[in-house]
Amino acid sequence: MTPRAFIFPGQGSQDIGMGREIAAAFPLAREVFQEIDDTLGQGLFRLMTEGPEEDLRLTENAQPAIMAVSLAVLRVLEQQGGKPLKDLATYVAGHSLGEYAALCAAGSLTLADTARLLKIRGRAMQAAVPVGQGGMAAILGLELPQVREVAAEAAAGAVCATANDNAPGQVVVSGTLAAVERAVVVAQARGAKRSLMLNVSAPFHSPLMQPAADRMADALADATLLPPCVPLIANVTAAPVTDPHEIRALLVEQVTGMVRWRESMLFLREHEIEALVECGHGKVLAGLAKRIDRAFATVNLQGPADIDAFLETL
Repeated sequence: MTPRAFIFPGQGSQDIGMGREIAAAFPLAREVFQEIDDTLGQGLFRLMTEGPEEDLRLTENAQPAIMAVSLAVLRVLEQQGGKPLKDLATYVAGHSLGEYAALCAAGSLTLADTARLLKIRGRAMQAAVPVGQGGMAAILGLELPQVREVAAEAAAGAVCATANDNAPGQVVVSGTLAAVERAVVVAQARGAKRSLMLNVSAPFHSPLMQPAADRMADALADATLLPPCVPLIANVTAAPVTDPHEIRALLVEQVTGMVRWRESMLFLREHEIEALVECGHGKVLAGLAKRIDRAFATVNLQGPADIDAFLETL
């Protein structure tokens, strides 16, 4: 087997029409979407395919929607190829909410529990900070140590933290709105190529998310987690984990902690992973992977043609 990791996208990759093509082609994909609709008691698949976009963008809807497409694609891949994930992947990883999709893909969480947990997570993250009081910004052209200095200077007694170390020269800061706006100015003065406020509804992966972390600690305590069939590269440690108790603790820590995506991908390269399979809607993670190490071979699986092409390479 080619040493490969399956990776699962995070928030921001949603748009209207997601999942429509895979659902039209495969009954199994429709079953995945229906199970999630039934679990959540809402017409999420209809929202994904018909909108309105402002409702899909809501964190509590975007998170389970992105996971839904990832799992529909994965289940179809396993069915069409006649191989379970453990025969296709050496590791799994997911960006922020994608970590839940990765765990579901690896059999650690059931589909229903994953949908429920992401609904709770989305609501808790949105409720943690009133709209308009927090923000996030992408700092381009500076490395993590430099952005940490920018965040410390911009905080000025408020909260400004590094939230995502996505790739070389792409770090996201998160915190109170005024502090993040200051960070944009400070970063420009320190030589950033570009700094821009992100269109998000809350300051994710910052200490301001502590109320959401507490809510997830309660929710995860009631959820059954099994050892994943392949190790998960955890967001907050950039290291493999298989113990359910440790996974549970890391998922709680992840709500306020930095997503160490660049380091996670470097771990995979250092452990001879040659190929990354991005499973779900969008191509954000494949793009980041090429910025981290151009030697990665990347594949995006979204629709039937992608799955057919990938299976021909096995």
